[in-house]
Amino acid sequence: MRHDAADDAFTRLHRSFTFHLGVATALAWSTACVAALYAPWVRNIRPFVDPLGSRVESTASFLFVMPCVLALAWLASTFGRETLRQFRTLPSDAAEFALAGLVAFGVFYLSIDRAVSALLIGG
Repeated sequence: MRHDAADDAFTRLHRSFTFHLGVATALAWSTACVAALYAPWVRNIRPFVDPLGSRVESTASFLFVMPCVLALAWLASTFGRETLRQFRTLPSDAAEFALAGLVAFGVFYLSIDRAVSALLIGG
């Protein structure tokens, strides 16, 4: 495979990944904002979600930490394309983007799960 063809494959995968990560980020933020309208704004929301839990977490951090992580990942992915092109850990671009997509989906799932938990508390 020529170097130009590999760069084209990377560009295609990167464009697709950043688009889908942007959509996931927008969905996570919109869900968190809707949940923020209905959730109780308390200093420690954890006892409402998990009565046996001992961690203290406010409603704002409970709802908005994961969407912030997604937004930072989206910005880093969008503006750091050339850095990502040079920093390769796996032998295949497709494998790297698949792994990044899996991690992003996990963070997206946690974000939506937290928002739904807050919605169930408030509703």
